[in-house]
Amino acid sequence: MPALQLLFLACLIWGMGARTAQLRKANDRSGRCQYTFTVASPIESSCPRDDQAMSAIQDLQRDSSIQHAELQSTKVRLSSLENLLHQMTSGQGAGTQIPEGLQGQLGALRREQKLLEIQIKDLQVSNNNLLQDKLALEEEKKQLEQENEDLSRRLEDSSQEVARLRKGKCSSIQRFTQDMLPVSREESQWNLDTLAFQELKSELTEVPASQILKGSPSGQPRNKEGDSGCGVLVWVGEPVTLRTAETIAGKYGVWMRDPKPTHPYTQETTWRIDTVGTDIRQVFEYSLISQFEQGYPSKVHVLPRALESTGAVVYAGSLYFQGAKSRTVLRYELNTELVKAEKEIPGAGYHGQFPYAWGGYTDIDLAVDEGGLWVIYSTEEAKGAIVLSKLNPENLELERTWETNIRKQSVANAFVICGTLYTVSSYSSANTTINFAYDTGTGISKTLSVPFKNRYKYSSMIDYNPQERKLFAWDNFNMVTYDIKLSEM
Repeated sequence: MPALQLLFLACLIWGMGARTAQLRKANDRSGRCQYTFTVASPIESSCPRDDQAMSAIQDLQRDSSIQHAELQSTKVRLSSLENLLHQMTSGQGAGTQIPEGLQGQLGALRREQKLLEIQIKDLQVSNNNLLQDKLALEEEKKQLEQENEDLSRRLEDSSQEVARLRKGKCSSIQRFTQDMLPVSREESQWNLDTLAFQELKSELTEVPASQILKGSPSGQPRNKEGDSGCGVLVWVGEPVTLRTAETIAGKYGVWMRDPKPTHPYTQETTWRIDTVGTDIRQVFEYSLISQFEQGYPSKVHVLPRALESTGAVVYAGSLYFQGAKSRTVLRYELNTELVKAEKEIPGAGYHGQFPYAWGGYTDIDLAVDEGGLWVIYSTEEAKGAIVLSKLNPENLELERTWETNIRKQSVANAFVICGTLYTVSSYSSANTTINFAYDTGTGISKTLSVPFKNRYKYSSMIDYNPQERKLFAWDNFNMVTYDIKLSEM
């Protein structure tokens, strides 16, 4: 299309209501000049969603029919004018004079004929554009229908598994024995109709270590304090897989045992929370480790308030967790199933303000060590650096706070051992490191290079259990543990 016609078309569409247009001229690969004209829709703020596709197609069809009818009407009128003009000019000789009145009418008819021809061309262009839009929407509709069919099949499979769980679930506390284990396995009861995955953020940071703690001549780390003493983390063992989640709800989550159990719980009692979903309230409880490994819960708690992310811990008979979309930490007593305390962490970022590198709304992360309960977070005042606070486990009051120089979004996860904060460099690299340590006793941080393995390449939770002296982790559907060794401080 010549440049002049393109310019005319641009002006025409501008006058029809489109106020955002771009005309671009560039040579193609063969050196031929191409004009590209882009016009924003004057009535649509965004492209239609899948549920609007059929409505949009119907609207386009109606518009196309209307414009086709106008085009036919214009053609009929133009044909009438041509016949009239022919009648007026036929039979006139070379010297015949046309009356002055008729000349004026003839000129007006010719001008009207030109305008009608322009309108016809415009209508033809608009009609072609509508047809192209219709074809594009029909193709998009087919793709969306195929995606919906695939999603429906996956949801149907998940619904069947959830239904099996509901049939075997009891409202009261039920203790299972090996001879009376139910056939169904546990699944999180997440809302299949409104499932929305938490946004994941991929930001990997590897920090080189400037200092390496040396091991013994045999190659194994030294532990001068003994297994029960505190010290500096110098070695992390191979991951041991205890359980694998079976559905997408277990892509990431949190699992734990109480390092300071109270009646009726024991050191074997295990809790698990699948955290994929929009309204996370279910907490699976297992009386025995064997029940946990085989997937048979002895009880399912339903929290009175939804939790967020993978930062929950169990300590002294209570579950501590962050309330969804808030900076509030809650203490839920597992035996009585009551919320005993809740506290806002002053200035703490939440719901994606200062998460770990993998995202998942991990802004507030609770931790337990030999000294008690901790919370790991960041604030605007700290400019994204990790802030560590000691919490009173009864009323959740902040007893003391430390601000580190470690940027929270540059590390994959963090945990506390013997009052020292440790960070993991990457959540997805198979072979990464424990890269920083911050000692709350001295207020000094230092770089480390303790090897750490993400066997399944997506660690969303890493916590320390001081009673078992192990790291607990959730790595891409898999619940794993790591042995550790500490050297003398």
